[in-house]
Amino acid sequence: MFEIKGFTPRNYQNSILETAKQANTLIILPTGLGKTAVAILLAVHELNKNPESKILITAPTKPLVAQLCREFQNKTNIEKEKINLLTGAVAQNKRENLWINSIIIGATPQTIQKSLEKNLLNLNSVSLLIIDECHRSRMRYATTILAKDFKNKILALTASPGNTKEKIEEICQNLSIENIEIRTEQDEDIQEHIQKKSTENILVELPEEFSELQKLLKDVKNEKLMDLKKVGFTKPTYLISKKDLILLQNRFRQEITRKSFVAFYGISLVSQILKLDHALDLLETQGLNQLREYFEKMKTETSKASKVILNNEKIKKAMQVTEDLSKKFKHPKIHKLKEIIFTELTINPESKIIVFANFRNTVNDIVNELKSLNNVRPIFLLGQKEGITQKQQIQTIKNFEDNTFNVLVCTSIGEEGLDIKGGAKLAIFYDSVPSEIRNIQRKGRVGRLEAGRIIFLMTKDSRDIAYFWTSKRKEVKMRNIITQIKNKKEKQLKL
Repeated sequence: MFEIKGFTPRNYQNSILETAKQANTLIILPTGLGKTAVAILLAVHELNKNPESKILITAPTKPLVAQLCREFQNKTNIEKEKINLLTGAVAQNKRENLWINSIIIGATPQTIQKSLEKNLLNLNSVSLLIIDECHRSRMRYATTILAKDFKNKILALTASPGNTKEKIEEICQNLSIENIEIRTEQDEDIQEHIQKKSTENILVELPEEFSELQKLLKDVKNEKLMDLKKVGFTKPTYLISKKDLILLQNRFRQEITRKSFVAFYGISLVSQILKLDHALDLLETQGLNQLREYFEKMKTETSKASKVILNNEKIKKAMQVTEDLSKKFKHPKIHKLKEIIFTELTINPESKIIVFANFRNTVNDIVNELKSLNNVRPIFLLGQKEGITQKQQIQTIKNFEDNTFNVLVCTSIGEEGLDIKGGAKLAIFYDSVPSEIRNIQRKGRVGRLEAGRIIFLMTKDSRDIAYFWTSKRKEVKMRNIITQIKNKKEKQLKL
């Protein structure tokens, strides 16, 4: 007989479980309120119904998969050696044995997809497929492919499904979802379990020394925007958004097949504008080192767009100014970040702090700067694309949990689903993101066991501000849509 241990299900978890027992279910539940616990409850139920079956858990990152496997080891009486992680590092000739000898298997969906394609395993023995962070299950993502031919029960989990009804419906269609269980922060049955989170916006100003560099980049970008008239794009330059540029780029790509000269010129021009826009973004929201490294990267590129930009006299001057300034100045965000962290750890020496940043070189800069502060023990968490192994990622999280390090500086890998034991007291967003999903996931890393703080660190009059308000609008829209779906579902049940 399989059983849970170490926790007592809450009323709303038991209620959701009863729905999930009946059919494929999507659970939309705020971060920190125990989606994984429901998955464990349902897995135990399915195993007791089908003792010879297996449970497959998928999540987008290996650290998250490893964490989910640990949850099953700690909260069920299933033998630990029967709960295993299947990764690309497992040799193909050993995958079949690992699969046969496991009851619970955790893996990224890509690993399972590739194993299926090579006939190294099949899903016939799987009675329950658990898909964590299921908001990714759109278009041709690996979970969509897995779910297509899966014959048994599916449980899909997310805190942030997307900000349109169409996105949520696409997820449901791709995963053959029949029931949706939604809880919002307004629901009475979860109110007592929600921890308060205070939010603070801290703005910094770019130093005057950056102004010349900023003007050089803006001048060249505006010149290129004016050139868009040559390809028939007449929208006023001050209204042209990044989305407009990407759509225009896609249009030109389609026209290139007809060997249109305008399309060849247009696609290079748009590429130049996007590169200049990114350079400005780095200057305003990241720092001079990041901008300098971006210029160096462009020197290695063979595209016409990069060559045209680097041959521009104003850009040549901008590169020299960047080189000179980087020896004397840091971005003001770095100084403010150090001040915030030093103050927090002086007042609360046992605090754990997470810092989110979008770029690896920014993460490295932050860690190096924080090392100079007393009582601040920083460590970075990066993805495997950055050359970090899964073992190193898991060890990093463990070292942060046991307070060997007290500041975790991470890229997007730290956003999705990771549950730090003991929780983080403070999260600092070094830069803003326009995605409501990423924003919600970042916020979800604090205030899991006790009240927490979130600080948005932003540069005045920069992309930071625009992204902050974009994600906020999308988040409100998403919550309204979730509430509408919930209300519609409740009305249907009453009929």
